[in-house]
Amino acid sequence: MFTRSSKWNVKSIILVALIGIIMGIIYTYGFNNVYNLVKLSFLPTGYAPVVDNIFTGLWYMAAPLAMYFVPTVGSGTIGELLAATVEMAIGGQWGALTILEGLIQGAANEIGFFPKKERYERFSWPSVLIGAFFANLGGFVPSYFLFGWSHYSVKLQVLMFIVSLISAFIFDGVLVKMITNLFDKTLKPRTK
Repeated sequence: MFTRSSKWNVKSIILVALIGIIMGIIYTYGFNNVYNLVKLSFLPTGYAPVVDNIFTGLWYMAAPLAMYFVPTVGSGTIGELLAATVEMAIGGQWGALTILEGLIQGAANEIGFFPKKERYERFSWPSVLIGAFFANLGGFVPSYFLFGWSHYSVKLQVLMFIVSLISAFIFDGVLVKMITNLFDKTLKPRTK
């Protein structure tokens, strides 16, 4: 039987590190490549900036996965930060900016669970979806300023925000919750 420990110990540190490393590799060699191909295909349409937001929810997934396996304050932030660091270290296209984004997105994702320990332990639909909402804000707002999205038309900015919110709910919310439900059925974890 698998135990989800809400205390930081060697097993917890290793789990969060593994999630960060695996997700960083998936971000770099999986999500980034698909993102680049889709964005390239949208260039002639004028809606290529929307592609920036179609995939955003994928890059937020390390935080809730880390919080599922290690249900305690800080695990999501550390998991996402490690994923971002690995992504940057193995050639992620956004360089050191990835680390800042990972830190913000991971911390914002924890808002759905914070401050009550039992929210981390229950890993409920509301907590995951609220976390996805705030992770989206944590990703969208800095990108808005860093990448000059304010220069786009208001219509395009609103479309970008709506698309990023849908992406966050689908990938960081629903998909992660479905994955963790499978872990629940397979591993039958208990929390201590």
